[in-house]
Amino acid sequence: MAIEPLTFRDHFLSIYQSAIGDVVRSGLDAGAPAPGLASGMVRAATQIATLTDQGHVIPSAAPPNFSQDSWTVARLALELMRARAAGDVTKAQQIEDELKTGGYDPGWAETVADYVNYFGLDGSRARIPYIPPNAAMQPLPMPSTATVALIADWGTGTAAAINLLKGVALQKPDILIHLGDIYYSGTPAECDANFKRIIDQVFGRTGAATDIPVFTMPGNHDMYSGGKGYYGLLQTLNAPPMQQPASFFCLRDTTAQRWQFIAMDTGLHDYDPFKVTKVVTFLEKPEEDWLTARIAEFPGKTILLSHHQFFSAFAQIGAPLEDGALTPYNPSLDLSFKRFQAAAPGRIAAWFWGHEHTLTVYGSYRGLDKGRCIGHGGVPVLTGTGSTELTNLKDPPTFLKVDLGVDDHIYAHGFAIVRLQADGTATASYFQDIDFSKPMFTEPLQSEASTAAV
Repeated sequence: MAIEPLTFRDHFLSIYQSAIGDVVRSGLDAGAPAPGLASGMVRAATQIATLTDQGHVIPSAAPPNFSQDSWTVARLALELMRARAAGDVTKAQQIEDELKTGGYDPGWAETVADYVNYFGLDGSRARIPYIPPNAAMQPLPMPSTATVALIADWGTGTAAAINLLKGVALQKPDILIHLGDIYYSGTPAECDANFKRIIDQVFGRTGAATDIPVFTMPGNHDMYSGGKGYYGLLQTLNAPPMQQPASFFCLRDTTAQRWQFIAMDTGLHDYDPFKVTKVVTFLEKPEEDWLTARIAEFPGKTILLSHHQFFSAFAQIGAPLEDGALTPYNPSLDLSFKRFQAAAPGRIAAWFWGHEHTLTVYGSYRGLDKGRCIGHGGVPVLTGTGSTELTNLKDPPTFLKVDLGVDDHIYAHGFAIVRLQADGTATASYFQDIDFSKPMFTEPLQSEASTAAV
């Protein structure tokens, strides 16, 4: 299993990766997996992005085992993007001249010019066309008995991601929900190639009303390009009446009224990749009001969905406290959850999220019976990376030991299947790509108890 793609929380570097990937992809056959490190250009760009992210100066000479031509073009493409984003016309022209005199493809300058449109005037992220609640926004219907597939951080477009979706298809889901992150920066080209095109092919979707409905929530990477690809995707994923109205939604059993899914937009305000450990994302107030109303009016159980974690034993959320201790939960989402609880006492069964590229089955914490991180959908993680508990957390959450399999020192990818039964009960099963034939863990969602899969 390959270590790709390598991703960054810096929106500038993510858009740079998107531009490189777009050019390389244009030379591949239609339907081919996303270009990975086997491409000399992608490999050079990844190394340059890594050095930049670490604050190092990029050398003109290619490091050992890198093509000098690929290194030069990747380096100049980043410099050109910075110059254009900063409005430095003179510097940009110098770099374009260097590309021309070096005999490199002039299409690189055109591609960079296109991708600079994803930045604002000051080089920051472009304005996101967020859709607030409106009077016409209603819950979307789903069957009383349904198999719902949940995947997160899946949109890499790699061969591993395609294989995982084929494993999802084996479960014959009625509905597919993605919890966010189409890499590298959610451009229209990436939303098509790394997400919609693959889903359509694997599930045989043709745009008909009978297709399996697919929903997606915004992660931070979806918003790095200003959400242009993401919001365009919402208009094309499903035929009416299953068209997703916004970056948040309610999917509801409208007949028996036993279960509903509430999807939140936590990606909108994950806005500052340079202060990643201090960013505390939150819900827009009108959105929170709309979601609270949907929870309050529904007599059945609610399953919450988001990209970002409510709490974590492995990742820092927000700035340290005065004594250096870390808060293991997002205080803004904690307040939102308290509102949801007050609106439906005892009726919130679980909360699934991604963002961290791992599977974590948490014990009861902050009043939530079942918090589940399922961000292991597409980004490879080396063993020992991201799986160590933080030692300075104040009152950390506990979790069950549910170990992912390992293939060549890389943790397995996986997904969750929620089955809504005719008797009103529901279960969640967790699968990994090492063995799609049986779940690694299964639990009921209507009670605290959980049982190992047999």
